[in-house]
Amino acid sequence: MSATTNTVYTDFSGWIDPPADVCPPLRENLTCSVAVIGGGLAGMATALRLAEYGVDTILLEAAFCGRGAGSRNAGQLASAPGGDIQLLDLLYRKRMPAIIRLTENAAAHVEELIAARGIACDYEATGNVFAAVSRGQLGRTRRIAKILRRAGAEVEEGNARELGIPHGFLGGMREVHGGIMNPGKFLRGLRAAVLGSSVRVFEQSKVTYVVREGGDVVLETPGGIVRAGTVVLATNACAGEWDITPKRLSSPMWVTEVETEPIDPERIAALGWTSRSGLVTQHNIMENYRLTSRNTIVFGVRKIERAIEYPLPERTPDPSVVADLAEAFARRFPPLADIAIARAWGGWIGITSSWLPVAGTTGGNVYYSLACNGHGLAQAPYIGALIADRIATGTMPEDLRTVWADEPRFGRAVGLIMGRLGVRAAWALDRFNDALNRSKRIARRRYAHARSADTGFRVSGSKRVG
Repeated sequence: MSATTNTVYTDFSGWIDPPADVCPPLRENLTCSVAVIGGGLAGMATALRLAEYGVDTILLEAAFCGRGAGSRNAGQLASAPGGDIQLLDLLYRKRMPAIIRLTENAAAHVEELIAARGIACDYEATGNVFAAVSRGQLGRTRRIAKILRRAGAEVEEGNARELGIPHGFLGGMREVHGGIMNPGKFLRGLRAAVLGSSVRVFEQSKVTYVVREGGDVVLETPGGIVRAGTVVLATNACAGEWDITPKRLSSPMWVTEVETEPIDPERIAALGWTSRSGLVTQHNIMENYRLTSRNTIVFGVRKIERAIEYPLPERTPDPSVVADLAEAFARRFPPLADIAIARAWGGWIGITSSWLPVAGTTGGNVYYSLACNGHGLAQAPYIGALIADRIATGTMPEDLRTVWADEPRFGRAVGLIMGRLGVRAAWALDRFNDALNRSKRIARRRYAHARSADTGFRVSGSKRVG
């Protein structure tokens, strides 16, 4: 029987069920000081911080708060930048210390938010490991560690035993800050905080039209209109639905996550995963793996799919992608090759042309906070809170300046590289390298076996053991 025979596919999240108390939609015309579009990580964090300042705020969400990618990811709170860190260093060498300060502060901000709001989301401050599955990837992690240390980040290097990660990985580099959590529970706790604040929340209220009128911005929904002095677009990969959004802000990508059935704790212990750190491989398109508090393993990505047009469609994962992920899991964790995939889910994320999260304003009173290149669990709520600081105080927070776009002009680089052909080519190159590395490992084992037979010694690497 296939590992995916009984897999349950969902168009929401595998982490948590939808809320039973979805708020009613907008049914009248209202005015406010600030309107936030999008009830995800960035939108809720922005609205909550504005409420703390006493700003009259309305939050509009198309489905229910926490419905988007924030609750559907792997739940790894990263303290390093997303995207290609070697490319970031090439493009922004002088800015790297500021970028690292932003990303480490973002992880700390979320940890403080969890503690301050008493959000029960199974958070574990384990850090996350850039894990290597080949010698080439091990060299990559060493280069990345050098870049991050030079920029002021706290990282650790080591082999699998030293880092406390499974035996199937060679080693790598750990981000000291950050950890793992249940992102669905985190979003649910953030939603409860927003609903308990002064923010007027309207769920089931998709914004269909955004237009400037006089000095205000008018937002139309099927049931009513909101007129606001300032608007914040916090809809991540979906932002391209409105003409008012800067062009080429991000390239929407669909990523898939899956979860195993519960695993016997003794079998988990035998893996050597003593640190419980989340893992991210160093492929062109990463694979992520992490333990959960319910004795399962969540893993995903490996293959991404580019959106063709807006509006982005609601969908469930592709069974062929889930099957490919299951095969990869069996190779990375041979002792668990018999473990079935219980459920699969996915979501749209934004990849930016700068490989950095983007924030800025267009027309002076429409702010945007979007697209964190797969690291939105930490960065989206932090940047959202900083935008609220900017609106409420009129001053520019230093960390926000790091990703601020004074002129909302974005190039076509990622749009070309991350086009459908580019994405397929990256996946094919990863699979070629995986096959090549497997062939090399088999050749080394055969060589060691032959030497052992010829000499009577067991050969391990370059050492002979009598």
